[in-house]
Amino acid sequence: MAQNEKPILARAPMAYENGTFLNSPDGRALRILSEYQEPLSRFRRERIQDTVVFFGSARFANLSSAESALQLLEKPGSATPAPEHEQPATLEGALHGRESSLKLKRARAAVEMARYYEDARRLAFLLTKWSMKLPSKRLRFVVTSGGGPGIMEAANQGASEAGGKTIGLNIRLPFEQFPNRYITPELNFEFHYFFMRKYWFAYLAKALVVFPGGFGTLDELFEILTLAQTEKLAKKIIVLIYGKEYWNKVLNLDALVDSGTISPDDKDLFCFVDTPEEGFEMLKQSLTKYHLQQQQVRPQEPEKEDSKEHGDFPEIAKTRG
Repeated sequence: MAQNEKPILARAPMAYENGTFLNSPDGRALRILSEYQEPLSRFRRERIQDTVVFFGSARFANLSSAESALQLLEKPGSATPAPEHEQPATLEGALHGRESSLKLKRARAAVEMARYYEDARRLAFLLTKWSMKLPSKRLRFVVTSGGGPGIMEAANQGASEAGGKTIGLNIRLPFEQFPNRYITPELNFEFHYFFMRKYWFAYLAKALVVFPGGFGTLDELFEILTLAQTEKLAKKIIVLIYGKEYWNKVLNLDALVDSGTISPDDKDLFCFVDTPEEGFEMLKQSLTKYHLQQQQVRPQEPEKEDSKEHGDFPEIAKTRG
């Protein structure tokens, strides 16, 4: 090589392999598109037609775990002491009983709320057992959760114990939420964008089951109710609100009706249930009426061109625009 000749350049990375570009603001559109197209390809491959989504608190433990934590607090002299972070934080607080009593109160509440974990698990089990027997080439009404702990874990656990596939739509957060162990590995998703995760919650769902929860649960509940109220999804979506006693303390929807901010008919967009068996019967009747019987009487549609490429792909809900 001559003294002043420039060296031969190495090959530049392909644009779709350029991590610096893909993770930059300029690559945002591709990242968003990927969170649409990649889940879609997996849903097609796993033959998922539609889902039933479970929402609820991530903080609820199963009953045995909650009872164990309570026992440790009520018997601080037991052979297995409570973890350090559950001990009173200061000597003064311990002497006056402020901090330890607060932790005891929370532990007792955890035992009380653990029944919702067990109810979600049971309801997901019953629903999955029923849906697996439906005559369909694709999987119907697959139990789906946000992929994390609490009610999400309970729903995935119940579906898994029934022998069915179950979906987890996780979200990457600064404080990591790890996927629970009961999600079907091929249907374990992780999103960066909340709105793309919400899209997949709403777009495949034929029903929503809302267990007691906090801000996130309220967010998802009212978003789905708004989509149903405005008929933005061209399908009937069944909304069950589980635990009337809890939700009557949290929500006062009659005040919205009295104020004229919603119409009385808007309260027909959902119904309350209090037991797994009641919830299952409501789901079975409504899903059969709106999403099984109607399909049986619908005229046979001509085969679409991309059905040859993807096989029996999911009949993803149509929107109104």
